[in-house]
Amino acid sequence: MKKKWVAYPYILWMTVFVVLPLLLIFFQSIVEFDGNGYYFTFKNIRRVFEPLYLSVIFRSIKLAAISTGICLLLGYPLAYIVANWDSKHNGNMIMLFIIPMWVNFLARTYAWVALLKKDGIIEAMLKGLGFAPLNVLYTQNAVIVGMVYNFLPFMIMPIYSSLRKIEESHIEAASDLGAHPMTIFIKIILPKSLSGVMSGINMVFMPALTTFVISRLLGGGQYMLLGNLIEEQFLLTGDWGFGSALSIVLIVFILISMFVMSKYDDEGGEGKLW
Repeated sequence: MKKKWVAYPYILWMTVFVVLPLLLIFFQSIVEFDGNGYYFTFKNIRRVFEPLYLSVIFRSIKLAAISTGICLLLGYPLAYIVANWDSKHNGNMIMLFIIPMWVNFLARTYAWVALLKKDGIIEAMLKGLGFAPLNVLYTQNAVIVGMVYNFLPFMIMPIYSSLRKIEESHIEAASDLGAHPMTIFIKIILPKSLSGVMSGINMVFMPALTTFVISRLLGGGQYMLLGNLIEEQFLLTGDWGFGSALSIVLIVFILISMFVMSKYDDEGGEGKLW
């Protein structure tokens, strides 16, 4: 298309709602006001690396990584099964994963509070079967359960999309040449679906790293994550400079994640194992 003016509204939108807010966050992280005027300082950036806040960052990374790993272990087999299902039922199966996403995020998380609480449905079922109560609510495990439940579709969909793009003739040719099913999976299916895997990891890890609603509701506020810490700086303590510095950390993680993911995508969308 030679009519570049068609892109101007999009450029304006990105400038106003993406570029300018990012510049404002960066500006607030390195600028302080002392009554006489603004001056540059790296106080907020240095504060991020204090042991107290590093522990919050590492905890956030750990829980996000665990949740992403569980989503991958659950999502890849599910995506593989659905991708190889009868084409007549593929749409219905995908809808089963999409429909829960239509429900408000906060409502879905509150539902797990009702399920996991002491007099909830799951505890009542366990007691009825003679098992000891789990007492999962307000623990790290509850936070992980909430992350996996809310973000699992983001892992399934890109993997499913990449699996559907694999030419059936490649698999049939390998099978005709005597390749073992596991060899076919390792040599053909996995490399060609790796771009979807990397996209899924990126789409799950980043929201899991930045979430604050799940940790507040299912963790009972006992487990401070990076998202909670940033929210606290902007809404409670009013320390926008430090909150912006913490946000810069998230932006760095996003850029690193995008860089790593791009290494596993070639022009044809096929992943690489090395």
